[in-house]
Amino acid sequence: MNFIKSFPGPVLVFLGAVSLSFGGLIVKSFEGSTLWQILFWRSFFFIIVVSTFLLLTYKKKVFIALHNSGLPGVIGGIILSIGFVSYVFAMYETTVANTNFIIQTQTLFLAIFGYFFLKEKVSKMTLFCILVAISGIILMLGTSISPGQMTGNLVAFLMPISFAILILIVRKFPEVDMIPLQLVSGIIAMIVGLLMSPTIFISSKDIFFGFLAGFFQLGFGFIFITIGARSTPSAFVGIIMLTEAVLGPLWAWMFVNEQVPIPVLIGGLIVISAVVMQFLERFINKKQTL
Repeated sequence: MNFIKSFPGPVLVFLGAVSLSFGGLIVKSFEGSTLWQILFWRSFFFIIVVSTFLLLTYKKKVFIALHNSGLPGVIGGIILSIGFVSYVFAMYETTVANTNFIIQTQTLFLAIFGYFFLKEKVSKMTLFCILVAISGIILMLGTSISPGQMTGNLVAFLMPISFAILILIVRKFPEVDMIPLQLVSGIIAMIVGLLMSPTIFISSKDIFFGFLAGFFQLGFGFIFITIGARSTPSAFVGIIMLTEAVLGPLWAWMFVNEQVPIPVLIGGLIVISAVVMQFLERFINKKQTL
């Protein structure tokens, strides 16, 4: 599995965003399961994919890797588990549109936290791209945000905050392998789901959706992002992650025939344009330093 680390950081972050973009579609596809049952099975299969990755990467040294992640790994695992729980909760208590919009505020949290805690400079172009991308998100989802469902909306804000803190921990300790912290987060989230569920027995169809959510959507998504974020500036990670909000409506249109309104298409184009501008700036600056 070490070959994954040879990919450029921004590419891995983008692949992670693609994986995560299926979250809303999968969670809304469950039939009859409570949010805590979904959390349990999603976390259960997430633990399997992370454990498999660790075993293939470290083999007999897997427990040494868990120990070496140290306090940053434990704290990061706890922070990430908060994001896992709040994601499923928000998807049940508010709309997918509300949740997706709120998640994208991670861009602002990443840039602000990176500036204050990591002393990372935010270029004028990056700031401009953030503002452009946020305007695209508002255009895509702003009209669908309802005044109610306040609890779900407030809980949803735990996701971008926890994600931003996680990325800061990864950036602060780039020499520490943070993949083990995901195992910690999965175990904590699964325990929460188990304690809150009267039973974990659900239909085979919903178990399959739990497999898709935990193994592919969440597992691959966070493995790619955790590795890619090591060599990608915090603000840039946030810009790339905005593509998750563009792809989410696309999957809904492709798989459940959910029509995408014109404002969503225009907003998506704006977000993609911001990402492209940021890529071009980094490419030009890299060429100039050679």
